[in-house]
Amino acid sequence: MNVIVQVLDFISQEILNVPAYLIGIVAVIGLIALKRSAGQVISGGLKAAMGYLILGAGATVVTAALSPFGELVLKSTGAQGVVPTNEVITAQASSQYGATSAYIIVLSFIVMLLFARFTPLKYVFLTGHHMVFMSTLLAVVLSVGLGSKNQLLVILVGAALMAVVMVVLPAFAQPFMNRVTGNDKLAIGHFNTLGYIISGAVGAKVGKKSRSTEDINFPKGLNFLRDSMVSTTVLMIVLYLVFSIWGAIVLPAKTAFAIFPSHPANYGAFFMAAFAQALQFGIGVSIILYGVRIILGELVPAFQGIANKVVPGAKPALDVPIVFPFGANASLIGFLSSFAGGLVALVIIAVWLGPVWGIALILPGMVPHFFDGGGAGVFGNATGGRIGSVVGGFINGMLITFLPAALMTVMGSFGIANSTFGDADFGWFGTIVGNIAHLGPVGGAIGLVIFALLLLAGAWVWQVKVVDKGWMPAKEHAAFIDDIKAAEKAEKAARKSAQKTAATKA
Repeated sequence: MNVIVQVLDFISQEILNVPAYLIGIVAVIGLIALKRSAGQVISGGLKAAMGYLILGAGATVVTAALSPFGELVLKSTGAQGVVPTNEVITAQASSQYGATSAYIIVLSFIVMLLFARFTPLKYVFLTGHHMVFMSTLLAVVLSVGLGSKNQLLVILVGAALMAVVMVVLPAFAQPFMNRVTGNDKLAIGHFNTLGYIISGAVGAKVGKKSRSTEDINFPKGLNFLRDSMVSTTVLMIVLYLVFSIWGAIVLPAKTAFAIFPSHPANYGAFFMAAFAQALQFGIGVSIILYGVRIILGELVPAFQGIANKVVPGAKPALDVPIVFPFGANASLIGFLSSFAGGLVALVIIAVWLGPVWGIALILPGMVPHFFDGGGAGVFGNATGGRIGSVVGGFINGMLITFLPAALMTVMGSFGIANSTFGDADFGWFGTIVGNIAHLGPVGGAIGLVIFALLLLAGAWVWQVKVVDKGWMPAKEHAAFIDDIKAAEKAEKAARKSAQKTAATKA
């Protein structure tokens, strides 16, 4: 038994927990299915894996740059509470639920592939680290509800639930993903899907006549801001310096200098450290975008082999940075709007929900607000332009504040931990699963199976009746954007013709 646990733990932690390996393996399988040469298979697999590693390296740089910024904001404002961080809560729970999580993740991956093969829900979820987070969440809430002694029941129910959610959520989001990418080749595989769907849906309602964030017309003196790397970095420089000045005013010198411990303890070094972190943030975003381009260039063609041979018609469901190149400005706007939404939700909890209902105070985590909020901004922009990006990001920020607070009520002893899971799907899915599981081993298991079947049936109908029929949201907004592009093209052609005529007369 211990050997099996160790093998499953190795597979889950060292392979499935490393998205780059998973992406590389999928690329290799696809290229073999396409009967490519050995050299092409090796090259394609390595480049796909390296593309994801590059994306991960960019995410690491962004996270490292955001960490002191978050500390600076919290210490300057004096806020106290729980900061949602998936990695932290997973590490805290792994010692007690690591083996259960390992069984769940491996078994769920197999069941997911069967769903993709034999149902219309042909999505292969490839975001390995989110699979680890979800398996850990399910291990915790099911053990609390069904009883830790019923480990086999927890594993079987957990694997079924996780397999269902990995094919159901990409299906519900696919029409919005198609609007973002302009085709039907990619799916979103990230457990903040509820935030992206709501952002896209709200954007379609509020931004019918709003121009795209990517068409922002800067004054001539600010044309340099058209470069997304430059505009992103400039904004973070402003934010970092504003809060560093605030911190320097309100914090004791020793506390302020401790935020950047690797720099000398003086105010000159303090401000320059803030400036350097802002530059690092811009670099990280640029690395992410480069990694995404490599993944798209290698993985999508290889995945055609899987779609044709192994899982006919399947789509890869990938991590949220995959959408950032489709709206570089939108991702930044979504991040800021999400952070603002998180602050508003924080105030609501502090003055009302906390005192009345005892809900935990959820502080804004910079990492989930950047990735989730950025994704929400892109989806909102795709359906509702600038207004959609702002409103969608703002609502996302409120979601990833309220939902983690609700989740903590079903996490047993981890409900009083100093961290929790930070993305919307962990919040709503974990809360529902945890509450049903509290019906006990028999009633809870039956209730959860019914819940999983309802999700599966709903997604099945949605896929057949909506996605496969080619429906996409925000047709009015898309037509509006097309009209603008046509008008701009005509204006450009007329201007070019006038210049040519003037040159001829001269």
